[in-house]
Amino acid sequence: MPSLELLLLVGALLLLMGVLTSKISSRLGVPALLFFVAVGMLAGSQGPGGIPLDNPGLVSGTGMIALAFILFSGGLDTPRGSIQPVWRAALSLSTLGVVSTAGLVACFAKFVLKTSWLDGWLLGSIVSSTDAAAVFSVLRSSGIRLRGRTQALLEAESGSNDPMAVFLTLSFIRLLQEPSSKPLDLIPSFAINMGLGAIFGLGLGWLGVRLLNTLKLEAEGLYPVVTISLVAGTFGLTQLAGGNGFLAVYIAGVTMAHSELIHRRSLLQFHDGLAWLMQILMFLMLGLQVFPGRMAAVAGPGIALALFLIVVARPLAVFFSLAFARLRFSQKTFIAWVGLRGATPIILAMLPLTAGVGEADYNFHLVFFAVLASVLLQGTTMIWVAKKLDLALPIPTRAKYPIEYVPAGRSTSEMVEVELPQQSPLDGQRIMDAKLPKAALVILVGRGDDFLKPNGSTVLEAGDRLLVLAEKDDVAALRVLAGVVEEAD
Repeated sequence: MPSLELLLLVGALLLLMGVLTSKISSRLGVPALLFFVAVGMLAGSQGPGGIPLDNPGLVSGTGMIALAFILFSGGLDTPRGSIQPVWRAALSLSTLGVVSTAGLVACFAKFVLKTSWLDGWLLGSIVSSTDAAAVFSVLRSSGIRLRGRTQALLEAESGSNDPMAVFLTLSFIRLLQEPSSKPLDLIPSFAINMGLGAIFGLGLGWLGVRLLNTLKLEAEGLYPVVTISLVAGTFGLTQLAGGNGFLAVYIAGVTMAHSELIHRRSLLQFHDGLAWLMQILMFLMLGLQVFPGRMAAVAGPGIALALFLIVVARPLAVFFSLAFARLRFSQKTFIAWVGLRGATPIILAMLPLTAGVGEADYNFHLVFFAVLASVLLQGTTMIWVAKKLDLALPIPTRAKYPIEYVPAGRSTSEMVEVELPQQSPLDGQRIMDAKLPKAALVILVGRGDDFLKPNGSTVLEAGDRLLVLAEKDDVAALRVLAGVVEEAD
């Protein structure tokens, strides 16, 4: 048994290598998932590191906990108002899209891989969810964002399709373990599982907001401890009640994101860092669990499965589930192409291993290979596809402001940035003549690389970036006054 000091040293080196590889990934335009997993495989029992790890229960349990915190962080980081325009399309993708993908893969498994129908549905359920975190890591590293509501829809889908994939996977494992069970039993089970998940997520998210805003803790560092306990409590309580804990923590995060929350900025930064830690830990452990020597046996079926997912299953599922969505053909095509598989399918592939169902070890390495092939092919071509479909926009570079507004309580004001477009009605006007809302106060004016301390006689120019402290109800009127036009689909 290695000493505690040696374990800490090895763990620190693995985490540091994971962080450093993310830098390499951003330069190469490849999702960091590949590098995190590669570090784990190199450190594993069949790699130079020689660290033995063959504990599916430990890895899947750790992965489930990590996934809960990652989903909460994704919900908490959801921009206000971004989900409302796309929630119907996101809901369709995360339900009809996931079930359609699972069903199509089940057909592929039955007729090509020669499995039983139940084994095929289990395999389809495992690979049915997507990983938008990998998509956005590539987009950010490439300096582009997506036009219209495409980005918001992908973000909403990524947070809401994992719970459905988990439900289907656990359901088909139960059907395999209990031959007397019937597939029709999944319908009431689905309603209870998802319904309780939504109810607990909304209720505990609301309770979390009230708790954070009324505790008035002396040490600001204790607030993240409260949110950690909230995530763990929400997940555990929902699961014990028969609900979907993953859906609950995501909805709790979204609920808190759309509420007035004390120390919002520091909580966002903390949970973003925690989510990265969970991702690195999860991918490293998954890499340690994989045995590269067994990959050759699944190379052919793995490539075939990945190609079927990319070329057939994902496009058909997307166009079917978004048939009535108000999206352009180019947007649907891009959403179909960027259905990257990430950590969730690999974690879900561990569950049959722990349950001892079917050829679980073979299927685990098959899913692992298919995920890597998907990330390599789709991840490296994503930017090219976005540009070809005219969906890529540059991410505007913003200079950091020398001041920051952090509300300490329930404030009705917020600090917003308003950039004056060309031919703005405010171009050439003095601030005192601009007829801004009475409660709006221009704090700084960004002009080029400089910041001006404004007064009433400061003349505004097109291209200026105004940092304004305003009432939340006045923000929309302020943007209209400045001539800011919201981007349409």
